Amino acid sequence: MPAKNPRLSSVVEKPLYQWLKQSAEREGTSLSTRVRDLLRIARELEEDAFWTEAGEKRLRTFRRRTAVEHDQAWGRKK
Repeated sequence: MPAKNPRLSSVVEKPLYQWLKQSAEREGTSLSTRVRDLLRIARELEEDAFWTEAGEKRLRTFRRRTAVEHDQAWGRKK
C-alpha cells in the first residue's frame, strides 16, 4: 500500500542531526515529525517576509489622491 504522504530524504551534517534528534526528544515526537514541524515554521517565516516586503512596497507607492475607497471598490453607493 502506498504511503499517505510523500516521503523526503535529506542529508545533514552530524551536528545538525544531533540537534534535530535532541529537539525531537525534547518535544516528545519522532525525528520525522520534528523536521516536518520545523519546515512548517520556516515556511511561515518565509511567507511573512514575502508579504512584509510586498506590503512595504505598496505603502511606498500608495497615493491617497488616487486611492479607491472601500465602497467604490465594492460597487456600493455612498
